[in-house]
Amino acid sequence: MGLISKKDTKLILDPLTDDNPITIQVLGICSALAITAQLKPSIVMAVSVIFVLGLGNVVISLMRNIIPSKIRIIVQLIVVATLVIIVDQVLKAYAYTLSKELSVFIGLIITNCIIMGRFEAFALGNKPWPSFLDGIGNALGYGVILIIVGFFRELLGSGTLFGAQVLGDPVTKTGLYAIGYENNGFMVLPPMALIVVGIIIWVQRSKNPALVEEN
Repeated sequence: MGLISKKDTKLILDPLTDDNPITIQVLGICSALAITAQLKPSIVMAVSVIFVLGLGNVVISLMRNIIPSKIRIIVQLIVVATLVIIVDQVLKAYAYTLSKELSVFIGLIITNCIIMGRFEAFALGNKPWPSFLDGIGNALGYGVILIIVGFFRELLGSGTLFGAQVLGDPVTKTGLYAIGYENNGFMVLPPMALIVVGIIIWVQRSKNPALVEEN
């Protein structure tokens, strides 16, 4: 028997598609609106949540039989806060500018309903390995949406990816700008993130009508 069974594979793959935490469960929307104007912060936030949720699920699972029910939420908050502090300190040490750009949103991972939801719904009732896979799967599902939204918002709103011009130079009118293309400034505003997420939800549910009936 392999390390990852069919059931384990389902824990990773389902959140990427039919049980995505953002597009299906409609969780973690705030950060999707706030930090996706550029691709780099979107990727950093995605990686941060993968670390926090994957490791956090394991810790909660290991402690599940000794956590008193009345204080389980407090314990969960302490675990996630500790992991978020580690992420924040690493960013400040090795990517200070990006850390300043993400600002309070790294700290708000502590209250991300995806993380607390997986602690409650899965890690408290399952062994460490499945809990780890569940955490990684849901974090990947969250991260994929952030990266997609960040990609299109930066590309169409600024004409850049990772800060580098990819559509030409709007000042000297090269590339697409030479034929009259203009950046859509609306794309960098928070409401556009919600619209992009809405389009992703529409595309996903139009491909799988069963999701509409289930939700």
